Amino acid sequence: METIKKLIRKQSLEKLYSTLSASRKVYAPVVAADKRVEYKYNPAYAEVTFEHIQSTLSVKNVVFPKVENLMYYTNNKVDSTITDIDLTKIPEVVLWGSHPCDNSAYDVLKSIFCWDIKDEFFAKRLEKLVVIGLACHQSDAYCFCTSVGLTPNSTKGSDILLSKTKSGDYIAEILTEKGNAIATASPDLFENANNEEAVITEVKQTFYHEQVTEKLKTAFEHPFWVANSLRCIGCGACAYVCPTCACFDIQDEAKGKEGRRYRSWDSCGFGLFTLHTSGHNPREVQSQRWRQRIMHKFSYMPDRNKSLGCVGCGRCSRGCPVDMNISEQLQALQNI
Repeated sequence: METIKKLIRKQSLEKLYSTLSASRKVYAPVVAADKRVEYKYNPAYAEVTFEHIQSTLSVKNVVFPKVENLMYYTNNKVDSTITDIDLTKIPEVVLWGSHPCDNSAYDVLKSIFCWDIKDEFFAKRLEKLVVIGLACHQSDAYCFCTSVGLTPNSTKGSDILLSKTKSGDYIAEILTEKGNAIATASPDLFENANNEEAVITEVKQTFYHEQVTEKLKTAFEHPFWVANSLRCIGCGACAYVCPTCACFDIQDEAKGKEGRRYRSWDSCGFGLFTLHTSGHNPREVQSQRWRQRIMHKFSYMPDRNKSLGCVGCGRCSRGCPVDMNISEQLQALQNI
């Protein structure tokens, strides 16, 4: 649909939040006791922050939970009885105040989970999701969205994008039918837009992802990987905070005759991730696993999924215990 631009006063924003949280789950950012920003379901409006640069964890768990049951089973003497998960019970969720990098990551995840065979769990959660995004009026040295084709006010992935103005009110860009349904249900809260401009932070471009992708075509055996992965301890923090990483494991957990099959987040940075039953491991050292992480995001995915596996949020660099900065590494890769 064609974008509709409205104005929503800061006092009206609270009314909109209250209306939405009265009828469905609203997942919104708050500042925790340890000062980290985290998302919670239906926090009081007074707790919700509009001043965060980035939450510690991404919001991918709304459509790709850390642990998700796939089925339950009961083993009998000669066969097993399978009980499927009732996907109709997945609730509607409004994601509130997430930044454009996180919102654009849903398209990246969709290119993975719906690439060939549609993952019905992911697809149903995405169908039940409405995203009311918040353009960035602040950033830090770790942000690099402009180097991966995005901007601090990208509308990609949002159903409504809010942009703060100097007066403290918000410009609301209504982008999809989902967003329009919310706006039309509360017409008194959305006013005609005036000429006031939004406050948008500046994020300088530090590399060209197209050049990185081109370099990677001939860089598989380059000494860069060993030299730049010596610090990596393989903890997997980068994958767990990443909004686009989608590696998972599937396990059965049983007690007596009954059990469940579930999937949980995993990381290609772990040494056991590619360990074969035979004992062979095609990625037996950390440099090979670091290379896989970069190649997957900037070479394999653009080729196969027609998407880039990075949205420039910078979480992996902020969270790395040995200070590996992915933006700096990509700048270096561009010039090898």
